[in-house]
Amino acid sequence: MNDSEHVRPLAPATILPVSDESASNTRHNTLRRRKRMKCLICVTVTSLILLTIVLTLVFTVFRVKDPTIKMNRVMVNGLDSVMGTDRVQLLGTNISMIVDVSVKNPNMASFKYSNTTTDIYYKGTVVGEARGLPGKARPHRTSRMNLTVDIMIDRILADPGLSREVSTSGLVNVWSYTRVGGKVKILVVKKHVTVKMNCTMAVNITAQAIQDVDCKNKIGL
Repeated sequence: MNDSEHVRPLAPATILPVSDESASNTRHNTLRRRKRMKCLICVTVTSLILLTIVLTLVFTVFRVKDPTIKMNRVMVNGLDSVMGTDRVQLLGTNISMIVDVSVKNPNMASFKYSNTTTDIYYKGTVVGEARGLPGKARPHRTSRMNLTVDIMIDRILADPGLSREVSTSGLVNVWSYTRVGGKVKILVVKKHVTVKMNCTMAVNITAQAIQDVDCKNKIGL
């Protein structure tokens, strides 16, 4: 037999017909995946834009700024003097200092404070104390308060150098320490702030007035 008689033709490949419905479903699924991808990209981009805006506002417009305090005026009441040979006798049963203090709030939210204290020192010894009531400074406003500091005359008279100091200059040099503690809350950002102020001043015995006031602020977090 010839070799050609042993070779049989291969069966034709079977080609399955593709229905119109199957092709339509494939296109529909592809479009659906593309829409989902576009939605996901849009949501991601929008979230990033919103996050950027919020962070920008938090660190610029809504950034918590430090309040400041200022001593506007100090008055002394009930003070008189009599010059002697070796000492100064301070007369008056109710000697006090009226301290006019301002709290300036530069924030967009209120600064609520609870602890307000003022101490008066003479040569390192506390000679007067005052405690203020709680309050708040409204946004971009300045709150003022008057603190009455009762002076402990016996502690001043106990210093042996008082007579020489007054005889030389007519002044008694003291310094004050004012402390205002509170908090500012803007959106979810809360900041506790303690504003401190140190002031040096001179009490003019003859004029019964305060002069040469020099103050410095300090912020504690």
